[in-house]
Amino acid sequence: MDPIALVARHGLALVFANVLLEQAGVPIPAVPTLVVSGALAAEGKMSGFAVFAVTLAACALADGAWYLAGRRRGLGILKLLCKVSLSPDSCVRQTELKFDRWGSWSLVFGKFIPGVSTVAPPLAGAMGVGWPRFLFFNTIGTALWAIVPLAAGFAFHGEITAVIERIETMGTFAVEIVAVLLAAWIAIKWTQRYLFLRALRLQRITVEELRRLMESGGNPVVVDVRASSAREADGRYIPGALAIDLADVVNRRADLPQRNEIVFYCTCPNEASAAMAAKQLMQLGYSRVRPLLGGLDEWIAAGYEVEQRG
Repeated sequence: MDPIALVARHGLALVFANVLLEQAGVPIPAVPTLVVSGALAAEGKMSGFAVFAVTLAACALADGAWYLAGRRRGLGILKLLCKVSLSPDSCVRQTELKFDRWGSWSLVFGKFIPGVSTVAPPLAGAMGVGWPRFLFFNTIGTALWAIVPLAAGFAFHGEITAVIERIETMGTFAVEIVAVLLAAWIAIKWTQRYLFLRALRLQRITVEELRRLMESGGNPVVVDVRASSAREADGRYIPGALAIDLADVVNRRADLPQRNEIVFYCTCPNEASAAMAAKQLMQLGYSRVRPLLGGLDEWIAAGYEVEQRG
């Protein structure tokens, strides 16, 4: 039996499970399920209000869990999220930038941006967004995100119902088609993630190597490329580090002499921002540029001193 027909037969339980798993980071899209639910509601086979309510509940449960994890573990939770999600690590950077620009409203608009919708709740927790404020904005975002596909299903219920009936007559063949499409979608997401990580393959410098370089008088230029919101949430820096936004690295070349070893660090998964910054300089002819393996988190874990700012 295909997923579309399952919605017609198992209703609210399936909607709740699908939305919960997607918001938790599992690659099972919930929008098609909500569209079909809207169509079935128009046909009187499901309660539109009940579907809307269970969608809110599932999102609140998953997003709330990620938010609390972010509050407890800080930005480090995003590394775990990138391991269980198929979204590229760049989604963390995108969400940080959107927090810089939109603040808590990113919880609303982010629901409609793939990848960002999963990263936004734990990032809000890590950034210190208060519980009432999180609930307010996240609930608005969830409500809008649920209403759009439900309304689409309601508006085109005739066409969708015809598709459901047609698929039900196809039997196991329909199951095979859906399974192939889902497998293809997952394969595409994994390919995107693999290509992104391959693009970031650069020789890293370890925190021990950087420490020795600093102590030996090597005068490395250490650069913090965390998003400004991440710096505000955690004001610890490697001593003497320059704070430069990723978008400004090229424009700040005057502060980055080619004769020095230049080390970029961040707190994002797989040192994504640091590696992208290093790539930018290498394309301009720099050769002594490396990301810091493990970033600021690894530096702190090694017990090395930090500089508190802000």
